[in-house]
Amino acid sequence: MPRQPRLDIPDVLHHVIVRGIERRVIFADDADKERFVASLSDLLTKSATKCYAWALMSNHFHLLLMPTRVSLSETMRRLLTGYAVYFNRKYQRCGHLFQNRYKSILCEEDPYFLELIRYIHLNPLRAGMIADLDGLERYPWSGHAVLLGKRTMEGQNTDEVLALFDKSRSHSVRVYQQFIADEIAAGRRDDLVGGGLKRSQPECMETGEIAAFDERILGSGGFVELLTGGANQGEQKKPRLTLNALLDRICAVTGVSIERLQCPGKERDVARAKAVFCCLAVRDYGYTGTEAGKVVGIGSAGASIAVRRGTELLKCDPALREKITGD
Repeated sequence: MPRQPRLDIPDVLHHVIVRGIERRVIFADDADKERFVASLSDLLTKSATKCYAWALMSNHFHLLLMPTRVSLSETMRRLLTGYAVYFNRKYQRCGHLFQNRYKSILCEEDPYFLELIRYIHLNPLRAGMIADLDGLERYPWSGHAVLLGKRTMEGQNTDEVLALFDKSRSHSVRVYQQFIADEIAAGRRDDLVGGGLKRSQPECMETGEIAAFDERILGSGGFVELLTGGANQGEQKKPRLTLNALLDRICAVTGVSIERLQCPGKERDVARAKAVFCCLAVRDYGYTGTEAGKVVGIGSAGASIAVRRGTELLKCDPALREKITGD
């Protein structure tokens, strides 16, 4: 069966996995890893690609990226080509260094963002490259040490990640450490390294209906439909409301002014209005979390949380959705 083309969509999480050809070593020493990380950091900065997690092993590596301005394929082409040329020259070899093309899985933020960060950063420990959590904190070839503040890497988005654990940076680091430690006993997480039916279909589903699925996507059936344009089901999409028009409706119904919605603020009515706005923008009208978040002054990770909270708010108050959307 021919391979499907990769889905290269901006403002969506991509779990990227690259392996050496025939699973051979692609990082022979620390100098190789230093060269790779320097190139990665430079490309992330130049392309405005967000990086939330990364880990280098001996014969493969993982990245959790969100492309914004430059396509993922272009960034990966430059990264892999540049490193392969360096590696072949250094070790006087020729031919391909990497196995086929890189694997890229598009991931739904709400349920998977933090789980993927934890999965990727625990890879060196699970592979036996280091012995324990203390060793993981000292391991220089993953984003875990960067999140803990023990190393730096330009281009890694630490603030967005740590803000999900606590407002205080020092406390958020401690909560993040515990979050990592809680997962050690879980073992392999095959549910986080692929897409398809098992990822979009609830295990205990009572209905006979099959949710939309795609091997290239890790997420719910609704998320799959959103990224594939409903191709799996052929459903008619709701006419798209502009974000400004949606914002006006939110303000009219909630009584929160546009100025308050577009500025940072922790007031309860503002937070509720932002959550409902992000939820409707993403769930009903197909905008990305990044697009919705920009309108109300929050980052993509914060928007993901807002979508989840907005979903709960609208579930508890269905009339609110009707007032805003007219449906």
